[in-house]
Parts: sequence; C-alpha cells; structure tokens
Amino acid sequence: MKNIEEILFKNWGYKKFKPNQKKIINSIIKGKNTLAILPTGGGKSLCYQLPSLIIEGITLVISPLIALMEDQVLFLKKIGIPSFYFKPDSINQNINQQLDNCINGNYKVIYCSPERLNNIYFLNKISKSNIKHIAIDEAHCISEWGHDFRPEYRNIRKVTDQINKNTPIIALTATATPKVQEDILKNLKIKDAKIFKASFNRPNLYYEVRKKTKEVVIDIVRFVKNNKSKSGIIYCLSRKKVEELTKTLSVNDINAVPYHAGLDSKTRSQNQDSFLKEDCDVVVATIAFGMGIDKPDVRFVIHHDIPKSLENYYQETGRAGRDGGEGKCVLFYNQADVEKFKNF
Repeated sequence: MKNIEEILFKNWGYKKFKPNQKKIINSIIKGKNTLAILPTGGGKSLCYQLPSLIIEGITLVISPLIALMEDQVLFLKKIGIPSFYFKPDSINQNINQQLDNCINGNYKVIYCSPERLNNIYFLNKISKSNIKHIAIDEAHCISEWGHDFRPEYRNIRKVTDQINKNTPIIALTATATPKVQEDILKNLKIKDAKIFKASFNRPNLYYEVRKKTKEVVIDIVRFVKNNKSKSGIIYCLSRKKVEELTKTLSVNDINAVPYHAGLDSKTRSQNQDSFLKEDCDVVVATIAFGMGIDKPDVRFVIHHDIPKSLENYYQETGRAGRDGGEGKCVLFYNQADVEKFKNF
C-alpha cells in the first residue's frame, strides 16, 4: 500500500496532516465505520478524498451543498482524480451518460445530494456501480437536534442499504453535541463506528465584539480599509442590507461583490468565482454564502448583524484563517438585533 504521507504531499502539497486526519484516513482504509467531528477548517474533505486513491472502487459523497460539490470536483480534477457531481435538478436524460460512466468505473469520487439519492431511477442505476465507500458530509443535518436539520438525510441509511449494506460509512461534521452525535450513529446504524473528535480551539482566530452604533457602516468601511487587499466576508441578516453595504464599499474604492439567494444562480456563481480567484477582496453576504467554500486565506469575517445561533457563528467565523494564518472575527452587537430575533 502507498505511504499516505507521500500521497498527501504529491497530490495536496502538504507535508503533514492536521490533527486526527491520519487516524481517520487509516480507519477508512481499514473499512471501519467512522464518525469524524472536526472544526471548521479542520480538513474534513481530505479525510474521504485521500482514501479514494487507495480504496478500490468508487467513493460516494453525499452532501447538501451544491457549491461544495462543484468546488471540490474542480479541485479533484486538477490533481488528477476523476470526479463528478450530480446536480439535484438534473433530469434523467442529462445524467444517463454520467451514470454509465460510474458503472464503467470512470470515476473515483462522485458527489450527490440526499434528494438526488432518493430518486428511484438514479438509485437503481448507481447501485450497479462499484461503490466501496460512502461519505456523508454535514452529518449533523441527520439529527433533528442539529442546527441545519434536513429531513431527506433521515432516509440515507435506507437508501444506501439498497446500494450495499456492507459498504463502510464515514459521517463528518463540524457541529455535534453529544445528543446530535448519538442521533447520527443511531440513524445511520453505525453504533460500532470509530469516533474521532478534534479540538475546536482555533488559536489563530481573533474574536472581537464591538458595540453597534448608527455609524456601523463607517466602522466597517474603516476596518476593511485598514485591511487593504486582504480577503474578507461580511455577513448581513437581510438581502437589502447586503446590497446597500456592497454599494457603500464600492463607492469607497473597496472591491466588493454581493451574494444572497435573491440573485440568479449565474450571478451568484460569478461572484463566488470572483472571490475565490481574488478578482475581488470582499464578499458581502447572507448566510447563503460560505458553506463548503474552500478559500484558505480569508483574513477577516465581519458580522454586521448577530448570527442566528452560536453554532452558526462558529461555522461562519471558522471560514477565516484556514491556512493557519491570522483571522480576525468582528461581531457588531446591539440589543435591538436580539429583539428582532425574538420577534422572528
């Protein structure tokens, strides 16, 4: 068997693993059911991508995030790993060729959403493929106690049993309280799983809470100006505020783009690519942005409004400093925002 450190350096360019990655990868290679609870930026995707180069057959990745699937497939293709993702809204005619490619063993890693996996036509075809390993990303979505609960996730085990009951599973999440952890293991029927939990402390992140005044926009402009040419994300609660703040930043010679669910998919994709390719410095966004976006050098995350939960705040600020470099996390707070949430 190939040395996994050699594979890591050759394909990903890293000389060493992040905490627990090596143990998780070895567990997967040995065919063990595995639950990995790693912090945002802890390198979850590598844990199932690297074993795909060692395990014979296909790794099936179930993810709720189109942006993540698209981003990771592009990366895997760049490093020579044949990969594909099935869009949730693709019609049967469009995916037939790709499903045949899976059956013929033309891919090493394939991604799909839980909704796509629940499609009978898709399931019948994909079951004919040589799937040897199943990875479930954002596994907290399985649990009714998880902050991103998604009902389709509750059906994953029933569906994967139709592919192969004996296929080992890895469930990965950055957020799992003991209750959520228990629910994941129970629902996936992997109570024998090896559990790995890394420290959630990110010493390279600097957290600051500032009082939110009527001059909050001026404060944000000043902060971004003081961090000139650095990549950053600014989160706002409403689409309207996203658009207003983006215009204000642009007027102040800050290269910023908006991102929210009200924009058409082409514009969202263009703005996301602009940020990833460093054609702009700042993305002003609702929480629709960021899940699974792999940009290691985000240097600041600003919250114009308080986030919906502590888990959301941890995930959103965790997008800063993924390369181990500095990450400044600034939250603007006032009681009026708290009252808004209470009214919601």
